Amino acid sequence: MAIKKVLLLGGSRYLRPVIKAVHELGYYAITCDYLPDNYAHKISDEYHNVSILDKDAVLDLARKLKADGIISFACDPGVVTAAYVAEQMGLPTHPYESVCILQNKALFRQFLTDNGFNVPKAHGYKSVEEAVEDIDRYRWPVIVKPTDSAGSKGVTKVDKPSELRKSIEYALRFSHCDEFIIEEFIEKNGDSSDTDCFSINGKLVFASFNNQKFDLRANNPYTPAAFTWPSEMSEGNQEELRFEIQRLVDLLHLNTSIYNVETRIGMDGRSYIMEMSPRGGGNRLAEVLEFATGQELIKNVVRAAVGDDVMPLTDPVYDGYWAEIILHSDVDGAFEGLELDDDVSRHLYQQDLWVEQGETVHSFESANYAIGTLVMKFDDKDEMEKVVGDIYSHIKINTGGGIM
Repeated sequence: MAIKKVLLLGGSRYLRPVIKAVHELGYYAITCDYLPDNYAHKISDEYHNVSILDKDAVLDLARKLKADGIISFACDPGVVTAAYVAEQMGLPTHPYESVCILQNKALFRQFLTDNGFNVPKAHGYKSVEEAVEDIDRYRWPVIVKPTDSAGSKGVTKVDKPSELRKSIEYALRFSHCDEFIIEEFIEKNGDSSDTDCFSINGKLVFASFNNQKFDLRANNPYTPAAFTWPSEMSEGNQEELRFEIQRLVDLLHLNTSIYNVETRIGMDGRSYIMEMSPRGGGNRLAEVLEFATGQELIKNVVRAAVGDDVMPLTDPVYDGYWAEIILHSDVDGAFEGLELDDDVSRHLYQQDLWVEQGETVHSFESANYAIGTLVMKFDDKDEMEKVVGDIYSHIKINTGGGIM
């Protein structure tokens, strides 16, 4: 029997566990994007220099390779392309039209509105002038973001209309389709959640929620800086969101997949699905969930992509209390070292540093400026909250520009 070939879109280090899973399952890993020096290409079996935004070029490549499956894992720009290629080739996928809705923030907000979900008032635009003329539509403050980017790139909170134009211009710098969305700001009650879920044959079998933390001192305070599990969200809110995620899966006729899902509870007490993308999330979320629950999410992603049976999954039961810290610098400079105190070291499950001494690091404007992660495990929730809540007194990132 011929070895199965899996085409992986993108080349970031977030593909490392996917390539590992491909190899452990006995498959062949092929990566593609337009940046040959990207990390994942060094550990895949084969690399092709093809832009993942060019759907037809990727389709031609997949046909030439006779790929058995295609995955865009933790790679937002490739999700639509993966669905397009899979549908054209008859490979396992979701409906292409459904993926396009999930991946475009304006279309997604409209779909939620049309189907009775809780949703902030929002509208998508291509023209700066059209948006400026539309300011009376919203209650301020608002959030401005590209319709087609992830990792908090191009996102700003705008407190008054006079600041809108500058924020739109910033958002458009990060949009591939030159579109942006304005939506009313939903003040959250407690922490928001950004973590991964999984459906099998259209049934939501693994629904996780967490506590998403931010570094308010960062250049972009809307870029996640830490996560903890289990979630502090009430059981009632979690059940409501689980029901609404399943309803979304049903309405869009989604199949077997991992999803990165962002949710929050508003000060109005309502539960909101803010984003839902049919891919694994960045920031190693699926990996940490595997550590914390012992369930095979990533191998299931690979199995599903090539049409193999997936392993059963259940809603997560966490082995203790878990935290992931997204290491980053608040200043531009040259990386000189990382220092951890005893409170962190004794709870350290895994350290993953992505830069070497002397390498240039940048202030934390978006997720792609992270320099590594710390995964920690605690037996006591209060101790976890104490350490993570004041994490910058426990770790130091030394750079030529200063100490974080």
